[in-house]
Amino acid sequence: MKRRLIIFSLLLAGLSGAAAWAAPKNNNVLDLKESITDDAIIYPESFETDTKKLLESWYMKNYTDTDDRYRTSGNPSTSDEVIRKRLADLPTVIDLPFNQIVRKYIDRYMERGRPLVASMLGLGIYYMPIFEQALEAEQIPLELKYLPVIESALDPNAVSRTGAGGLWQFMPASAKGYDLEVSSLVDERRDPYRSSQKAAKMLHDLYDTYGDWSLAIAAYNCGPGAVNKAIRRAGGDPKKQDFWSIYEYLSPETRGYVPMFIAANYVMNYYKEHNISPVLPTRPLVTDTIGISTRVHFDQISKVLDIPKEELRILNPQFRADIIPGSPERQYMLILPAQQVQAYIMSEADILAYDASKYARRTDAEPGDLPSDALPAVDELEEGLLLASHADPDEDDDVAAASAGNAAGPRQENASLQAATRTVTHTVAAGETINDIAERYGVRVSDIRSWNSLRRNAVRKGQKLRVETTMAVADTQQPAKSSTRSNAATSAASTTKAASSASTTAASRSKTTSAKTSTKKTTKAAKPVEHTIKNGESLTTIAKKHGVTVEELRKANNLKGDAIRAGATLKVPAKSSSAKSSTKSSTKKSTSKKSTAKKSKKKSTKRR
Repeated sequence: MKRRLIIFSLLLAGLSGAAAWAAPKNNNVLDLKESITDDAIIYPESFETDTKKLLESWYMKNYTDTDDRYRTSGNPSTSDEVIRKRLADLPTVIDLPFNQIVRKYIDRYMERGRPLVASMLGLGIYYMPIFEQALEAEQIPLELKYLPVIESALDPNAVSRTGAGGLWQFMPASAKGYDLEVSSLVDERRDPYRSSQKAAKMLHDLYDTYGDWSLAIAAYNCGPGAVNKAIRRAGGDPKKQDFWSIYEYLSPETRGYVPMFIAANYVMNYYKEHNISPVLPTRPLVTDTIGISTRVHFDQISKVLDIPKEELRILNPQFRADIIPGSPERQYMLILPAQQVQAYIMSEADILAYDASKYARRTDAEPGDLPSDALPAVDELEEGLLLASHADPDEDDDVAAASAGNAAGPRQENASLQAATRTVTHTVAAGETINDIAERYGVRVSDIRSWNSLRRNAVRKGQKLRVETTMAVADTQQPAKSSTRSNAATSAASTTKAASSASTTAASRSKTTSAKTSTKKTTKAAKPVEHTIKNGESLTTIAKKHGVTVEELRKANNLKGDAIRAGATLKVPAKSSSAKSSTKSSTKKSTSKKSTAKKSKKKSTKRR
């Protein structure tokens, strides 16, 4: 009997001891937020932010002034009790408990991260009101505005090693799930307004799921799946769990997330007590937004409104390639200094027209086409990339008129139309090709290329082309110059141009022959001369004028193509042997024609 009593007593003692051991364990789980320690602290990527890069950003240099006192004034010694009390005094809805993990993050900020804190305080002057507005709209705690401090160090262009981007570090899939655009041209994760609105909505949704802000914040970092798994492994009632009760079941990266959030709240409020001087604004940066429904480049806005392009990038980091791809179907918000919004509205037409051909999107292409930026600029064409077949301005007009008459056709009697061969300026319409233009004016594609010094058949919208045509052209087009006299007959056939070119060549050679005949001995010893390009001249006409070949002109002046500009000077080499033989041949023909004319004149005189 005694033996049974002893065994029973031992069993009771064992049970009471087990109960005594279990009770403290449960208390430790509940009190973990205060007593927990962790030597395997993992610091996030935001601690690695290049503070020098932050301070040298356009905003920091132009709107703020740096104070280097944080470099000379050290971090004063602060006890745990003081930090615990300061955290308790902060007016927050979310609990901000103190423990040694929180202390390690605070020390990291206040010691090695002092320059980073100073930069973030300066950037916060601009960003914090944007965050607060988004949080207020969702009616969630304002202390959540410090999440971007630990996510991105307030760098809108921050991208993590896992692909998260922007101030709030959205992953691409999460961003698209909350209707944020992520493309090659636009990344709304970097848009301070749009990303803040969506981050606030996401935090609200997570709180509705867990009913606890510490779990909602943890889920924002690692995702609801990881938090749910940790809750299941921790056991107990899921509704009574919080971040600290599932701490040991979370990944090392997520374990430090909530402690670091607490540390960020402490640092951004008590930086003065640790001798950190914020970067302060020298002038207020007041901004406003305007909806953009057309495609426009930052360069166009910058040039017309005289806004530095770097400022546009700082205010609008979401436009990754300096292009706002607006359209009637999709409007984008452009952030500008408040005083510039009205200027944009008044100057929008000028902004869109500035270098429009340069920034226009290529919508059509044919095999062999060059991109638009490889073609001659429109203003160069207008200023004097001259027509390769344009007649010499000193040429005898009678000869040109006679040559045009070789392919005469019916003349238009309508008074509002001109039937003579003339030069017109054609502006390329959207979708129009060089073949369409040639067909419209009754000329060859090769002629259009020659007149405009084009190497390929590619033309672009808005480009101005010179076209010499014998078709009826309305007076309203105001051609630059008529290449023949008004009584010349018209023809739609391109052979007219060939006949005119042949006649022009003959006349030019005839003039060259006359000059050579009178100065034959001088020509043999001719040295390279300089020729000043006149308006209307081309390499072809200059070569003919001086009795040399176009290739010799190119070689003498190191020219790769036929593009020349009025007013420039060309070196003209001595006449080549081929040019001399051609000139001699022309001289003989000219002499023969003159003698024939004299004989016929004598015969007619005798008959009379």
